[in-house]
Parts: sequence; C-alpha cells; structure tokens
Amino acid sequence: MSMTAIEKNTLRTDLPEIKSGDSIRVIQKVKEGDKERLSPFEGLVIAVKHGKGPTATFTVRKVIGGIGVERIFPLHSPMISKVEVLRHSKVRRAKLYYIREKAAKETRKRMKSYLALAVPESVESEKEE
Repeated sequence: MSMTAIEKNTLRTDLPEIKSGDSIRVIQKVKEGDKERLSPFEGLVIAVKHGKGPTATFTVRKVIGGIGVERIFPLHSPMISKVEVLRHSKVRRAKLYYIREKAAKETRKRMKSYLALAVPESVESEKEE
C-alpha cells in the first residue's frame, strides 16, 4: 500500500469549507481520565495553512475576558467531532494576523459579513402555504 493510499483513507470529507474570516464553532473531543466529553471553541478563523492535505491546519482566535486566545487545529484530526460555520465574512487577506492588534469594533467594521445559510424554519413553512 502506498503512502498516498494511506493518506486518502485518513482525510476527512465531512467538514465544511473553511476560509479566513469565517466565524466557526469547533467541537472537539477531550479525554479526561477514562471519560470523554465534547468541548466547543468558537471564534474567527485567522489562518488556513497547508491546503487540504493531511498536514492542513487552521487557526481560530477568540477573546475571553479581554485576553486573546488562539488555537491551531489539524483539519483532518479524528479528535474534531464537528465544525460549524456560523458566518462567512469577505476579507482581503489570506492571513488575518493584523487582527491581533486591532480592537473588536475596528475588525467588525473591516469585514463584510454574510450569514452562513441561516434560514429560519418558520420562513420556509410560510413559503409552502
């Protein structure tokens, strides 16, 4: 069995397309002793690196109590249970490292937001009637 065949077996296909500027929620499996729980991490994607291959990673940043927290997740990790895209934003850079120095109000102003296919169920039922 060649390395490319092994890599294809480990790549995940159930994840949405993630771009810089997206607001996402990553639900990760955390093992504590003999128990396993799900831990959500919600924030802004500031970087996507190494394409879509087995070494692909994405960096998510959020601010907790005035302190910025960044986590780097491997895209194809089996410890990631689910990734939800909450909002797409149109940005003009591939890497948003400049956001580290900006205030929250200033970054919201610079991004053009698009909701990620969020259609309420009540609107859909009214169209059917």
